[in-house]
Amino acid sequence: MPTQESSVRVMVVGGGAAGFFGAIACATAHPQAQVTLLEAGRQSLAKVRISGGGRCNVTHACFDPALLSQHYPRGGKALRGAFSRFQPQDTVAWYAQQGVKLKTEADGRMFPISDDSETIVNCLMQAARYAGIEIRTTASVVGVTHADAQFELELKSGERLSGDRLLLATGSSPQGYQIVQQLGHTISLPVPSLFTFNIADPELRDLAGVSVDLAQVKLLLPDQKPLEQTGALLITHWGMSGPAVLKLSAWGARALHDSQYRAKLQVNWLPQQSVDQVRSLLQNQKLAQAKKTIAAHPPVALPRRLWQYLCDRVHLSSESRWADLSKAAMNALIQELTQGIYQVQGKGVFKDEFVTCGGVNLKEVDFKTMQSRCCPGLYLAGEILDIDGVTGGFNFQSAWTTGWLAGQAIGKPDEP
Repeated sequence: MPTQESSVRVMVVGGGAAGFFGAIACATAHPQAQVTLLEAGRQSLAKVRISGGGRCNVTHACFDPALLSQHYPRGGKALRGAFSRFQPQDTVAWYAQQGVKLKTEADGRMFPISDDSETIVNCLMQAARYAGIEIRTTASVVGVTHADAQFELELKSGERLSGDRLLLATGSSPQGYQIVQQLGHTISLPVPSLFTFNIADPELRDLAGVSVDLAQVKLLLPDQKPLEQTGALLITHWGMSGPAVLKLSAWGARALHDSQYRAKLQVNWLPQQSVDQVRSLLQNQKLAQAKKTIAAHPPVALPRRLWQYLCDRVHLSSESRWADLSKAAMNALIQELTQGIYQVQGKGVFKDEFVTCGGVNLKEVDFKTMQSRCCPGLYLAGEILDIDGVTGGFNFQSAWTTGWLAGQAIGKPDEP
């Protein structure tokens, strides 16, 4: 007769996306496992609630593991194999099984059709309850010891709990980093990853709300290879944001941290046109609109206020006419349109979605199971790992993937 799977006590620390998904995956794959989920705060899934402006950007419609892994400034190589086992297609299918349909927006981001993050929160809570997971909030873990194949957890309240296996999914919590270091791991210094650029230019800031659909931004740092990204760009009350800037902030996260967020940002407002094509546009406009003012008659498809600002930057007055545009002024305007330089003097926060790069060294984790190579029985998932993606649902996808892999493995009974 087949032996019934022996009961394994699994403790999950961290009630975010990775913790919940790992707990659910474990309890579903291994019904005999006793799964307890501990959340330090009063409410679980706090980040899920606020993500995507309250809509929850669940994942991204990129279904090729090789392409998907390229959206991770840190962790892409390790995730490539993981994505071959659980990727966005599987995320979509899992939520569909729970009765939650996702929709794809033009830029590939995927949201629940309700456009409400509570749909995802309620789905995860319901799935956890259905799977028999014990969920405890205001259960802050302050210490973990591991001896004789047992984990003993000390709570802030003084209570002690024990388990056979431990999944740490504590995000970028300093407490989580401290615990995982005590269990033998090394940590790459966590620094902010997705953020906006502060640019101390009052005239630029006056354009807050102006955006372009496609710009090329290049980060210029001393003794560093330039980093480059293309995408939509938004001017804000403090400088620049939008997908192009956020992607650049992710790829340049560590270098920007090391430079104390001081850098030069080169902006090409017309990346689909060569410098020669831009010159030709200006020259044609000079001939065709000779008597018209330059500021009021742009030859390029840029927002009017932005065009006027760029003219101001090269000292063309509002009265300057196309006929009077000198060769030197034309060169300066071309330079401003295609290689304008802005001084980054700090960073802002992208909405409330605080993402970090840094965390547990990925060489210390088996990405087939998410088990620690330093401490048997310890598993890791989510942002506690040195993994971060660009904006667009990629960070949640790494949480679902690493949580699912950990859950599949962590509940397996010991070999007799």
